[in-house]
Amino acid sequence: MLFSESWLRRFVNPPINTEELTHRLTMAGLEVEEVQPAAPAFSQIVVGEITSIAQHPDADRLRVCQVDDGSGQSLQIVCGAPNAAQGIKVPVARIGAELPGGMKISPVKMRGVESFGMLCSARELGLSEDHEGLLVLSAQCENGMDLRQALDLDDQIIEIKLTPNRADCLSVLGVARELAALTGEPLHMPAYEPVAVSIPDTLPVKVQDADLCGRFAGRVIKGVNARAVTPDWMRQRLARSGQRPISALVDISNYVMLELGRPTHVFDLQHVNQGLEVRWAVAGEKLELLSGVEVVLDADVGVIASNGVPCSMAGIMGGEDSAVTLDTQDIYLEAAFWWPEAIMGRARRYKFSSDASHRFERGVDFASIPEHLERVTALILEICGGQAGPVDDQVVQLPQRPSVSMRLARCQRVLGIKLEQAEVAAIFTSLGLGFSYTDDTFHVTPPSYRFDLNIEEDLIEEVARIYGFERIPDLPPVAAAQMCIDAEGLRGPHALRAALAAQDYQEVINFSFVQEDWETKICGNADPIRLLNPIASQLAVMRSSLIPSLIANIEHNAKRRQPRVRVFELGRVFMRDQHVVDGPLTVAHVNQPNRIAAAAWGGVVAEQWGQADRHVDFYDVKRDLENLLGVHAASTRYEPTEHPALHPGRSAKVMLHGKEIGLIGELHPQWLSTFDLNKAPVVFELDMAAIAQQQVVQAQGFSKQPVVVRDLAVWVESGVQYQSLRNTIEQVIAQQEQAAIIKDVQLFDVWRESPDATEKSLALRFWLQDHDSTLEDARVDACMQLILQQLMQQHQAKVRA
Repeated sequence: MLFSESWLRRFVNPPINTEELTHRLTMAGLEVEEVQPAAPAFSQIVVGEITSIAQHPDADRLRVCQVDDGSGQSLQIVCGAPNAAQGIKVPVARIGAELPGGMKISPVKMRGVESFGMLCSARELGLSEDHEGLLVLSAQCENGMDLRQALDLDDQIIEIKLTPNRADCLSVLGVARELAALTGEPLHMPAYEPVAVSIPDTLPVKVQDADLCGRFAGRVIKGVNARAVTPDWMRQRLARSGQRPISALVDISNYVMLELGRPTHVFDLQHVNQGLEVRWAVAGEKLELLSGVEVVLDADVGVIASNGVPCSMAGIMGGEDSAVTLDTQDIYLEAAFWWPEAIMGRARRYKFSSDASHRFERGVDFASIPEHLERVTALILEICGGQAGPVDDQVVQLPQRPSVSMRLARCQRVLGIKLEQAEVAAIFTSLGLGFSYTDDTFHVTPPSYRFDLNIEEDLIEEVARIYGFERIPDLPPVAAAQMCIDAEGLRGPHALRAALAAQDYQEVINFSFVQEDWETKICGNADPIRLLNPIASQLAVMRSSLIPSLIANIEHNAKRRQPRVRVFELGRVFMRDQHVVDGPLTVAHVNQPNRIAAAAWGGVVAEQWGQADRHVDFYDVKRDLENLLGVHAASTRYEPTEHPALHPGRSAKVMLHGKEIGLIGELHPQWLSTFDLNKAPVVFELDMAAIAQQQVVQAQGFSKQPVVVRDLAVWVESGVQYQSLRNTIEQVIAQQEQAAIIKDVQLFDVWRESPDATEKSLALRFWLQDHDSTLEDARVDACMQLILQQLMQQHQAKVRA
């Protein structure tokens, strides 16, 4: 929000400079983002009056002006401005003056005629971009007056950044209230004297929906001069607040919005003389806005209608058909309280914003509507003339403002300072908060313009703001501190990130909302969770998998000629689940598990001389996955699976203790063209909760006995999986003491006589060791024979000769 310091000081004028003023506002929560001077530096420029003007004898576009600069002597100045005329007052740069940019004025001859100064445009003074002619000043300015004083150019323009809860400070009055409370200086409120009612005319208004409009007030004003010139003081304040002056009636409405925080709207009475209806729109109704854009209204958008036709989006923007023009003579002035919930998000839905909606969706004072209406009316009658009718004020349904309690002891404990009851009472009084005090508790009734005071913590914040955050001592807490030791078996998100980063993966953070076809086609999710208000049309649903976004990251890098990409992400996914109920961290019917996923594409290692280039494959990423699993890797099994995103035959589900915890595989060939990739990435995705806990490794002493290595090759049916043989061997080791000497088993060869052979040979290597004694051949042979017998019984295995 922009406003000028001089405007603010008309409400409250503390004896502090600009720097101290802005510092206090910032420390009170109204962050001052920038302070700029109203005009750049220049000197010796005064108000002058052109007393006579004559054509230059040798130049068609130049004229010789005689100027009264208040010095008592007429200055001869040659000027080429097209609007130079006798009798107007303009800025005069005297000899020795310095303009913005460093230009100095000295006597010159222009086509043989001497010139002793310069008449200036607004652009030459750095006041605006207007350079069509001289800056014409008000006739009330005295000749010789310093221009900075005449136009109040030593003013400062302050820009503050407000948090959404402080709608009461979206006006100069609101900021002045804060400054008065911070400095203790008196607040000078504007006059709200009722204007004289000189005509009986009224306009019938019917408020049909109380959940849209809680209060509606308006009055008829006839005989206004819409072509009246907006006063310079008002135009100046509007310009310094970032508002472009348009016409007198519009400027007055904008001025009061900035001054008091009260958006109002002016209707051309000729177009709404049948009366007004305040209601929700009928779906499909159309309205051309003041911006020239035609919108199709939804049923949850409020409108002000006349004769059944919408003529304004309630609390957002007026319609073009009922707007005032320079020919308007009779108007209807409206001010209303719109429920914030009825305005929130409506303007953004139609891809625009307005000053009115920005205020109404945060909450606007509902108690001062008649007074503010009188203020607007008084300005209209003063500037545009006319006759005012009576105020029609309809109170339909106003917000209930229950008192908010704040325990003094609780306030002292939260802030860490000993505050007396009288000091807190003085703070509430300075803020204009009505209160009572009983049983060490303040009972505060929030004023109608403070929609942010609802709970005890809000009042504690008010006390801290006005007391001064910088006055609160920075003391360390006095408490018996006890170190919290992380569970040794817990692997949190940071540990998992570190494990993948150590394997040359880079973390990425993607949006939780994705394209709908990713969900339906790549993830096989027929019913994704849709967003009610997506930030972009292509980001319309919540993700149920991290994989598509990782593939998109690879595509992005591949298009930028990156030869090798390894990325991972840790984040939530969102799926429908009827068993989930509402809770502190849950939403009904939505499961939100944490997942960790990674994708690799390109070379196994970065290009180098010591190793041939090879594209990453399934087993490379499987190794990375097992390194991530840590001690879980020994209990993890991989079973073939099918998934819409993965290559059939080159993908598997990851099983841990018999439960599926994720999947791994190569991207399906049909998605390579979709993502414009020449080779398939390999991806995996795991449920983070399944691997976050692990058993602590138990240390065991090393055996000093030698290790015996034996190989066993067997024929089995082609459909028999190695994992089933491995399960049988592990079962024998666990159940037969004789086989306990087997420490490890690895598959090192698979052989078939032909691709369509019905049998295959699996060659297994066994490592055997006893902790206490050296193994003898007889004992090793008996152990291997036991393993072979079990393989023959359960899998019809045959020893390969």
